[in-house]
Amino acid sequence: MRSGVFDIDGTGLYHEVRGSGPALLMISGAGGDAGYYTAVAEDLANAFTVITYDRRGNSRSGGAGEGPMRLTQQASDARALIDGLAGGRALVFGNSAGAIIGLTLAAAHPEAVAGLIAHEPPAVNVLPDGDPERGFFLEVAALYAAGGGPAAGRRFAETTRGEGAYRWPADLWQRFLANQDHLFGTEWAGFGAFRPDEEALRAAPFPILLAAGAEDRGTYYARPSIEIARRIGAPWAEFPGIHMEFLRDPDRFAAALRVTATQQLTCAGGRVPELWAGAPQEP
Repeated sequence: MRSGVFDIDGTGLYHEVRGSGPALLMISGAGGDAGYYTAVAEDLANAFTVITYDRRGNSRSGGAGEGPMRLTQQASDARALIDGLAGGRALVFGNSAGAIIGLTLAAAHPEAVAGLIAHEPPAVNVLPDGDPERGFFLEVAALYAAGGGPAAGRRFAETTRGEGAYRWPADLWQRFLANQDHLFGTEWAGFGAFRPDEEALRAAPFPILLAAGAEDRGTYYARPSIEIARRIGAPWAEFPGIHMEFLRDPDRFAAALRVTATQQLTCAGGRVPELWAGAPQEP
């Protein structure tokens, strides 16, 4: 694993790079930390150059205190990382709020994206008018205003299936707790206001896959993936497990991501990369 800090307009973004082969940028959701994907990235490093990073304002990256989070800035950060670390184009995977950023990136910077897998974007504004879950972000924002990060974090965890049933890596958990004020005070409103650019996504010159976990059926963060897929005419797939299966069972999650990412890469490029198509290798 190679780690470093990539400068974007004076703000340093901590990143990690593993493996070789086609580039795969993985965008994290709430807490914005590369550590969510450590085990999955190590699993996929024999097939992809996997790039993970701490999003602006989170964990080991700079940018805290810059004011309300803008999705356009998050997309620009991802684009700059792709330019600087992947030669200008990469497959993109995003989970949760990271999927929202991935959809924003795909619409705003299609030239940088070879394919997008958007896993459980909590885009509540695509749910039907009157759906009570459209108010989820406002509910949590009110809890944060009244009781701070712990109150908002408890409610957030209560609504996320599987949380509490497995252990997070200790270092990731500590960084997440330190990121709570940034999440709920700086980023939350931007994620809650997200609406996908359906026209741009329909016109994307690369494959887009929407996905959700098998154990998350009916949740506010899984249902929007089906609706977005319908609106933009993209395929939808069921991944194994829960919202954060990459932490609970990273081997199982990596196996599903390996299949979908490989399929997208060969579909978009029209050929099998040399890494797989070359001479036989020793087992």
